[in-house]
Amino acid sequence: MEPWAARASLRDLSILRDPVHGDIELTRDELRLVDTAEFQRLRGIKQLGSAALVYPGAVHTRFEHSIGTLHVCDRLLDACTKNASKDSAGCHRVTDDERRILRAAALLHDVTHIPYGHNIEDQTGLLPRHDLPERFETVLGDTELGEELDRQDLRSSVLAVLTGKGRPVPKFWRQVVSDTVDADLLDYLRRDAHFTGLELRYDQRVIDYFRIDRSTGEMFVDCEKNGMLREDIVSELLRVLECRYHFSERVYYHHAKVAAGALLSRMVELAMRAGALQASELQVMTDESLVMRLSELDLGDAQTTERLQRFVQRFRRRALPKRVLTLPYYQNQGVQDELVDTYFAPGKHEARFAWEQQLEQQASKVLGEEVDILLYCPKRKMQLKEAKTLVRFPGSGERTLPLDAFVDDIPRLRDLSDSYPRMWKLFVFTSVEDKAKRRKLQELCLAALPPQCRNALVI
Repeated sequence: MEPWAARASLRDLSILRDPVHGDIELTRDELRLVDTAEFQRLRGIKQLGSAALVYPGAVHTRFEHSIGTLHVCDRLLDACTKNASKDSAGCHRVTDDERRILRAAALLHDVTHIPYGHNIEDQTGLLPRHDLPERFETVLGDTELGEELDRQDLRSSVLAVLTGKGRPVPKFWRQVVSDTVDADLLDYLRRDAHFTGLELRYDQRVIDYFRIDRSTGEMFVDCEKNGMLREDIVSELLRVLECRYHFSERVYYHHAKVAAGALLSRMVELAMRAGALQASELQVMTDESLVMRLSELDLGDAQTTERLQRFVQRFRRRALPKRVLTLPYYQNQGVQDELVDTYFAPGKHEARFAWEQQLEQQASKVLGEEVDILLYCPKRKMQLKEAKTLVRFPGSGERTLPLDAFVDDIPRLRDLSDSYPRMWKLFVFTSVEDKAKRRKLQELCLAALPPQCRNALVI
């Protein structure tokens, strides 16, 4: 069967040159979505947030990632349709209408992202996640983007794909953009590798193994041939997951990126606690406009306003706070839940602020200088969620099972599952530069935490 783009009128296609995938074809209707104010805002939202302070080339944005996700989505659908032509009895061929809907959903999957969203949402509990249905319903509602979706008769279908609410849709509609190994992941792993300069890549051949079961509507990877396990296919899937792990280790949770994220999220928290910044405002901001807005705010209290401005200047100059404590999972497994529940669960930020304020007052007296202290946890829990992609193994008949159902049979998958929790760390950062003073501050901070806490950082 010809690719969908080949069957479309060439007059309705435009070519965008992408540094990762090469030529990407967009229809006129897709370009109209791209040209809306809500989508254009993504040009100002960096894909990796503050990672550019560590990897200078990582200035790529959610704008190009979203277009890349559309492209990978199309490749996945092509693979499923090609495999259906080989096995027409059991596999579903993607229709042109399904492809039109899913390309639009892939294009818009990140349109609700706010500046430095993972720091502000996932890592502080201050705001709900960007991918909640309510956020999509707002951005795709009474907006320029929502009106264009209505013009194309796509809004209800795209919302159903992105939110899981509304009209019932086949399972693969959501899997293609919100599964374990999906178009989103397969684009950003290649894109992040390209712009960070890291040689962490997967073989794109993995896309060729996807199929859609006609009876269940589920997308899966067929790992069986002639009654035997295709170990090469399993290996390709694991390589994708290993790339994701190594990016987490080297980029997403790099200690300097974490420090920048702690500074940025605290700036937003100070502004929001003072009522000077509303959550709804973040939805229309870019990275730069947020920092600019923060630099101009008066929080109604001279000391708090001065602290905010000091943080803004440090962020702009990359004068990142220094580590005082690092509490890794492997030394603090027994106390992890207590720390998370006390200071980092949603709605618990006041307890964290109180702890910081108490330590700042104590440290300022002991060290004889003004001290900023930030208690920060990049992620409340670390676990291998990336193993839910459905697979069909020999002996399972027509059943599909999540990949992690075979964790005891696949040593590399077991290793990944065991490794993820060990990336968890809790940090205490400070503005203090002098090492001797930081060592004293380290003692004060550790004494203020549960006695089971064990610090791994040597200053």
